[in-house]
Amino acid sequence: MKLFSLRNLLFISLGVVLGVSLTINHSVQADKQASGGTPLPLDELRTFSEVFGKIKSDYVESTEDSALLEHAIKGMLSGLDPHSAYLDTEAYKELQVGTTGEFGGLGIEVGTEDGFVKVISPIDDTPAQRAGIQAGDLIIRIDETPVKGLALNDAVKLMRGKPGTDITLTVVREGGDRPLKLTITRAVIKVNSIKERELEPGFGYVRITQFQSSTGENMIQAISKLKKENKGELKGLILDLRNNPGGVLNAAVAVSDAFLEEGLIVYTEGRIEDSQMKFKATPTDILKGAPLIVLVNGGSASASEIVAGALQDHKRAIIMGGKTFGKGSVQTILPMHNGAAIKLTTARYFTPSGRSIQAEGIEPDIKLENAKLTTLDPSEFEPVKEADLSGHLENGKAGTKNDSKTNKEANKDNEPLASKDYQLYEALNLLKGLQILKK
Repeated sequence: MKLFSLRNLLFISLGVVLGVSLTINHSVQADKQASGGTPLPLDELRTFSEVFGKIKSDYVESTEDSALLEHAIKGMLSGLDPHSAYLDTEAYKELQVGTTGEFGGLGIEVGTEDGFVKVISPIDDTPAQRAGIQAGDLIIRIDETPVKGLALNDAVKLMRGKPGTDITLTVVREGGDRPLKLTITRAVIKVNSIKERELEPGFGYVRITQFQSSTGENMIQAISKLKKENKGELKGLILDLRNNPGGVLNAAVAVSDAFLEEGLIVYTEGRIEDSQMKFKATPTDILKGAPLIVLVNGGSASASEIVAGALQDHKRAIIMGGKTFGKGSVQTILPMHNGAAIKLTTARYFTPSGRSIQAEGIEPDIKLENAKLTTLDPSEFEPVKEADLSGHLENGKAGTKNDSKTNKEANKDNEPLASKDYQLYEALNLLKGLQILKK
């Protein structure tokens, strides 16, 4: 009788997971029809039932049926790919809050690699970024807990905690001699996904830190603000997607659409009908054809790659920086009856030309190393000029000295950009060159 009840419980649970309606008295043929023409794997289910029974009877401590089945569901999903997962009620609520731009934690987007937690990218202006966490870091220890063998969700739970409390992450960094210990203070993460500023008169800069539900609308507002400050149309724009881990698909479509007047933006393909989607541009280019450069790197993933791929295929932008992360799959959140949800990979996305980015990434049109420049002290190395000679003739035009001084000060103002962000400096130089060619 116990075995019969156990099997009934097992089949009902599988019915919930697979989205099919099973009843106790269904025959194998009925099960076959309900599961889309594929018979249920009875031998494997018998093995599962046997293992379940052995754990219930022989494990050193008594276990709850619900806990065992939840572990089984987690294992079933985590074995598919690094992005499919079971979200308990708490994790599901945090995911919903995260897409709106405010959540608790450290401020990092993570995945799994070789049993460890891998940092896809730190989010701007968060405790993780300020502590020095970098894209590509492997987290091997969370406080005193080894990460090896932990499920991703369990590792994330360990990293979450009360704002104001400290956590120490031990990370391995490519090229590093030994692991690094970084202490981070947890905080409520409030992410403003858009930042904008004017680099030089007429040349704008917009950074997107992640794709939230309102990112497309916020980006258009940011560009409109830059136009207003410039008192006219922009000569060119740099769109910075470096270390942007992705986010909401529709936001990536909205950002791409802002710069394209026609054509396909992205399409997805999967096994179910709902996963077959195409997104097309509407006839409005917010820059009115002005040159556009997109900065990417190894921390640019998912929705960032959709934008870069679409603009690259349509030859609307020049992609600069490093090769992107290579996450070309679509995850669908499927709510469950118990208030939890499953995050399931349901499709691959493709750029307008049919490229799949999965495990390949976007190759930039112009590769840039993540270099840092240092400038020489002009007082020590500046060559002697006519103006430096004793008793030199004046130019004869009023204001020459002031103009020269102004030019030197302007050059000094430009120096920090090259030393602090070499890639952005090179992008601005290219943008100015494109503007000249356009004229």
